[in-house]
Amino acid sequence: MKMTKNYKTTREKFDRMKLYPIDEAIALVQEMKFSKFDESIDLAINLDVDPRHAEENIRVTTALPHGTGKEVSVLVLASGPKEKEALEAGADYVGNKEYLDKIKGGWADVDKIIATPDMMGELGKLGRILGPKGLMPNPKSGTVTMDVAKAVKDLKAGQVELRVEKTGIVHVPCGKSSFEKDAIVENIRTIYDTLIKNRPASVKGQYLEKMSVSSTMGPGIKIDHASIR
Repeated sequence: MKMTKNYKTTREKFDRMKLYPIDEAIALVQEMKFSKFDESIDLAINLDVDPRHAEENIRVTTALPHGTGKEVSVLVLASGPKEKEALEAGADYVGNKEYLDKIKGGWADVDKIIATPDMMGELGKLGRILGPKGLMPNPKSGTVTMDVAKAVKDLKAGQVELRVEKTGIVHVPCGKSSFEKDAIVENIRTIYDTLIKNRPASVKGQYLEKMSVSSTMGPGIKIDHASIR
């Protein structure tokens, strides 16, 4: 296969097998940006957990100090005074039955859905639609709550969900390529600290196995996670 010019350039700039200190890894990711748009910076973390065990099925949230750089569209499913509360907090869409009907019809043009507990009876029936899209509200992620104002503000401010996949990997955005390097580093440290604090008691030995960072169009740079502490 013929290598592109950009691919050749990236191969010359870093060693795919090397573990880089976090500051150096972020600098490399930002240096190897060839697209014209503001690429997302994403973190991939391999954990030695088995998500089939409830205790090791990690799903927590954390607020990034510098946000993700992405505007998050939020739908709040609520009724009565909670609708006004959600609108005042900055929700993009607020309602109940009309949005449940829209979702049944295939509409899912939002990044996050927040629901009050009384909405979950009907919303739970739509798990087949919302589940695969990662939109089903869940108490563990703070998206099933009576405090809809706080939930909306947290999501808008850059709260991210750390959810382990079947393979034991957590994928999470940690900024944009236009961010200052130190801002991305601080976001990654926050993610790292959150995962360490939520280490399952059943996990012995090495918990965090591998960590890499990449831009949307760039290669993954392996991070020496000892440099994050």
